[in-house]
Amino acid sequence: MRAAVQHETGQDKLEVLDDVEAVGFGPGKVRIRIRATGLCHSDLSAMSGVLPQPAPFVPGHEGAGEILDVGDGVTGLAPGDRVLMCWLPACGSCPSCRRGQTHLCLAGFMSAGTPNFKRPGGDVFGFAGTGTFAEEVVVAANCAVPVPDDVPYDIAALIGCGVTTGLGAALNTAEVVAGSSVAVIGCGGVGISTIQGARASGAAQIVAVDPVAARREAALRFGATEAIAPDELGDAKQRITAGEGFDYVFEVVGKSATARTAYEATRRGGTLCIVGAGAMDDFFQVNMFELFFDEKRILPSLYGGGDVVRSYERAIALWRAGRIDLENLITHRVPLAGINDALEQMRTGTALRTCIEL
Repeated sequence: MRAAVQHETGQDKLEVLDDVEAVGFGPGKVRIRIRATGLCHSDLSAMSGVLPQPAPFVPGHEGAGEILDVGDGVTGLAPGDRVLMCWLPACGSCPSCRRGQTHLCLAGFMSAGTPNFKRPGGDVFGFAGTGTFAEEVVVAANCAVPVPDDVPYDIAALIGCGVTTGLGAALNTAEVVAGSSVAVIGCGGVGISTIQGARASGAAQIVAVDPVAARREAALRFGATEAIAPDELGDAKQRITAGEGFDYVFEVVGKSATARTAYEATRRGGTLCIVGAGAMDDFFQVNMFELFFDEKRILPSLYGGGDVVRSYERAIALWRAGRIDLENLITHRVPLAGINDALEQMRTGTALRTCIEL
């Protein structure tokens, strides 16, 4: 089958090969024919080495498709079922799952060190234990979540990561209160979803902050009350909040510098929510006095900070009701052969979300 492969960490282009085979099918596993996969910034971070990922590997973790085959012991799934890919499945039995924090289950991460594919030259890993830039993938059955027939594959793919992450940051982690003031720093696909979550929560002011003009314009279409460049944030803080700071500030970039900017834009007693995935050697610093005196809540949000299957269901319900816009979140659709052009669009900020159609 065809798949896009990165041979070494740090390469900025992928090679589309036709000699890749999905491996590992057996009891408790399913084989999925990928129909659509989103290009997420986390894929770029894995390619560059910001996120740890052994190579060679097939990037992609935001996919949807149909079940081709199910292994022994798999229940609730059958060939032909439409599913989205959950890259962080819950095992249901670990301490995190028993506490109801299923998004903190490590079972999915434990499988990420096992190759998902092979080529004549050797094993190939799948990013985050998946690898959706491929025509087929074999994963544990709990990675495959059924979706209703009225949800297109491209929208289901986005719900599998970016939409769930952004909506959940506002709805689950920060619990944005109606009438509040919000700033979102970083307005790619996840940032736009965070904006939509804040709007669904009833936030009165939602300020989108991004250096790319096209993303600022998009943020206004998706619910931001205004959109500004990063150097305008101080003025917006003074004008909108009389200098006090925003009730909620979301950092959706994954860098300590923007996290520090977000901290300073948050009011005393307000909430800073860290959504972006950053590097292990990039340290966010606050001094002990301001940490104590300002009483700002610093809340990381992993995968939307809640039960992911329930979050998928909520996203579908909000989409059906017209409360969130997912169709227009996809600004480019390309075949697998166009993956490197799509990567460049993501790097330059000209695409909110690119859908790879397989």
